[in-house]
Amino acid sequence: MKIGVSGASGHLGRAVISELLQRGGGHEVVAITRTPESVSGPTQGRFGDYNRPESLATAYAGLDRLLIIPTVDPEPGKRGVQNIAAIDAAVRAGVKHIVFMSAAGARKAEELALGAPYWRGEQHLFAKAPAWTALRMNFYAESFAQQAQAALDQGVLTGLAENRVAFIARDDVAAAAAGILIGDGHAGSIYNATGPERLSGAERAALIAEITGRPFAFRVITEEQLRAGLTKAGLPQEVVNTVLSIQTSFAEGAFDMVTGDVERLGGRPPKPLRDVLARTLKSPSA
Repeated sequence: MKIGVSGASGHLGRAVISELLQRGGGHEVVAITRTPESVSGPTQGRFGDYNRPESLATAYAGLDRLLIIPTVDPEPGKRGVQNIAAIDAAVRAGVKHIVFMSAAGARKAEELALGAPYWRGEQHLFAKAPAWTALRMNFYAESFAQQAQAALDQGVLTGLAENRVAFIARDDVAAAAAGILIGDGHAGSIYNATGPERLSGAERAALIAEITGRPFAFRVITEEQLRAGLTKAGLPQEVVNTVLSIQTSFAEGAFDMVTGDVERLGGRPPKPLRDVLARTLKSPSA
């Protein structure tokens, strides 16, 4: 079986390819990326650019299964267009089974909303693909760990509500995706890749304090306060909008769920947030 990973040069794409190669089975793995020259080992590299749809049909040619990983382009509307173009190209190329990497909270909304481009991609996938699977991932534990590290000096995390999130490690998402790509019986399914526990803002702050040995707290602020603070820090407007969208999704409960899908698909239980934080944050005794 020939399996393609589109968006292969990103962190998640590389992790999925690593999982596929480790599992063996004699499958041929194809990495579709804007930098195919960077692909090494037994993986075949092909050029493909979501912003150049004409390149995708060629890149996807001959694939039995394909994972489409969306970009993180912050321009409103851009990712939705990219997702549709990639799905159309895969259908034209004759890909038998298309797997779309979506996100928890995917829903019909204006494009500034975090889940909007994923919803557009899902809807197009359901309507056009001969066989499809959607894998909705929760918020990356690694991204939260970076936020925590940046907030250490201030000693406080902020949010728009006392929310709960089931953070998921990137390589656990990759394991689930690989399980879908090499497994059977997943056509027509929507899965949710979550971590093993839903942690509130206060619980996340307590974890950071425990790991670092430093006082740390969680504080609820208004959207206006958050926007003003991000703008004062000199962040571009696109980044400010992205952070606001993420925090709004947290407050609305988009990531407040735990499923067993990662263990069923990936063959191992997902790592708790504590493990990811411990790798990132420096404790006094380290």
